[in-house]
Amino acid sequence: MELTLLGTGAPAGLPRPDCPCASCATARGPLARAATALLVDGALLLDLTPGAALAAARAGHSLTGVRQVLLTHPHDGPPVELPPGLPAAGRVPDGRELTLISGHRVRAVPMDSPGTGYEVASPDGELMLYLPPGGAPAGGTTDSRRYDMVLADVTGRPDALARLRAAGAVVATTDVIAVHLDHDVPPGPELGRRLAAAGARAVPDGTTVIVGEYHAVPDVPRRTLVLGGARSGKSVEAERRLETFPQVVYVATSGAREGDAEWAQRVGLHRDRRPGAWRTEETCELVPLLAAQGPPLLIDCLALWLTDAMDRVGAWDDEKWAAHGRRALGERVTELVDAVRRTRRTVVAVSNEVGSGVVPATASGRRFRDELGRLNAAFAGECEQVLLVVAGQAVVLRG
Repeated sequence: MELTLLGTGAPAGLPRPDCPCASCATARGPLARAATALLVDGALLLDLTPGAALAAARAGHSLTGVRQVLLTHPHDGPPVELPPGLPAAGRVPDGRELTLISGHRVRAVPMDSPGTGYEVASPDGELMLYLPPGGAPAGGTTDSRRYDMVLADVTGRPDALARLRAAGAVVATTDVIAVHLDHDVPPGPELGRRLAAAGARAVPDGTTVIVGEYHAVPDVPRRTLVLGGARSGKSVEAERRLETFPQVVYVATSGAREGDAEWAQRVGLHRDRRPGAWRTEETCELVPLLAAQGPPLLIDCLALWLTDAMDRVGAWDDEKWAAHGRRALGERVTELVDAVRRTRRTVVAVSNEVGSGVVPATASGRRFRDELGRLNAAFAGECEQVLLVVAGQAVVLRG
């Protein structure tokens, strides 16, 4: 099944008309995206958008062979003219299936929001799923199907991909292509990095892909360390890297702080931001979690884990530190790093980068800074990818 993406952008396109944002300002030339529309084997057009005929011509195709035009969502942008000879556009009722004269079978997939998704099966048996902007399949509507290709609003609805993975509809070999791309995600390398973390990719307008053909699916780093200063956006970056996974264990190393209203508010904001399907473990016992089988771990954060570890060995007292604390802490850090090296789970860990700030005024403060730097370096040495987040921007240090 040959699929040509006539457009890959949001309904308003990218750049948006009259939008002064940085993403729109840089979305020029090959980074510009028209509203998403798909031409399937020259016979089926999914979503009719302005300039579809011209876009097809630029991609080396024609719409003269199109026998069916289907819409996934109401078009509220610029007026769309129906090219001469093209059949009238329509929508298939949810759950209904139609067979085209070309031999393609199209099934309308119910969404959890306004719009219709379409599952397209080729005469040769390849299976493709196309979802509307902002849409995810309603519960149980994929009926255990396994797709060769999925085109969806990965950046706007990452949970849609998580649901499909949970249902077994998206597997390791499924080619996931992000469409309906809007200006809330920067174009270029940053977009590619974020999508790769979700096991997805983006392609330029006019690209033709073959459904079912082997394509190197982006490798999702199995162990990632996200570093950053206070309020840098490191926790958001870490959460974003796992938002397309169906299950995640969020490991909070902070513990409870009775009577601290400000801390309770911080914890509440973190919880509200996380998907409801994620499970939370409040513990500093990381080694057993890393050794066990299970869904991905998000550890937030190593700095608080180190605080607990230093408390346990009496590292804040100079005499205890010199007598046995230094050795005991080193053993505990070595145990953690060894567990990271041996783990089979996907792990994303967050830690503070404190070495670039003001030198602490106390010996214990300098001790903590030094030990955290050593811990970060040792942990990073076992990770396939290391990121430094500065002002909300992730800089790739490794991977």
